[in-house]
Amino acid sequence: MPEIEISTDRIQVANGDLQIAAYLAQPVGSGPFPGVIVFQEIFGVNEHIREVTEKIAKYGYVAIAPALYQRTAPDFEIGYSDEDVKLGRSYKEQTLASELLSDTQAIINYLKTLPSLKADAIGCIGFCFGGHVAYLAATLPEMKATASFYGAGIVNWSPGGGPPTLTRTPDISNSIYLFFGDEDPLIPNEQVDQIEAELQKHQVPHRVFRYHGATHGFICDRRSSYNKSVAADAWIQVQQLFQDRLS
Repeated sequence: MPEIEISTDRIQVANGDLQIAAYLAQPVGSGPFPGVIVFQEIFGVNEHIREVTEKIAKYGYVAIAPALYQRTAPDFEIGYSDEDVKLGRSYKEQTLASELLSDTQAIINYLKTLPSLKADAIGCIGFCFGGHVAYLAATLPEMKATASFYGAGIVNWSPGGGPPTLTRTPDISNSIYLFFGDEDPLIPNEQVDQIEAELQKHQVPHRVFRYHGATHGFICDRRSSYNKSVAADAWIQVQQLFQDRLS
């Protein structure tokens, strides 16, 4: 199967007075194509996240990665050193769930203005902090499929405080796939059990993938925790989810 030709662009998406920087990648052609929102790790919309966005576009989706730290750190983009982790987490702690949801809705509204977008076919994927944001975004009514990778804090934290994000589970009406490494020091296996139990309790369509021997960041080939075979399987599952729910 020939690789899909794509185009890329750096854009601004309005949310009231805020201009959200975003990286857009989409197949060349009239479509229509489903849309996928890509939520960054704590490291910003860096080269890795841009490559992920392009990868998804090559699967046949309009993919867009919004900057989650636009209010506090415009153009934020760092690497993976210990100092980078500390800095990225400091900005994560300044986010608010209400603003993340509002910004995501603005991105959805923007996607729906694109003539190449397939109506009623928008999903999302997120990694690390973005995996947590994806769980939040799954509660939005227009979201049709969600892939959440090792989102820490879902069980015991919400951006900006208040009840943990897990309490929003009843509001998820789309299919959600969650991916965890069973050696992730940031997400104890007991928390994964709690997430799965809550999804089952509220009859949310879901699958939970627990990868033996994998740790946090296993799908990012820029990180020492990258696990090639696990990442390959996870991408197969993501493609299946989006194909089933968005195509």
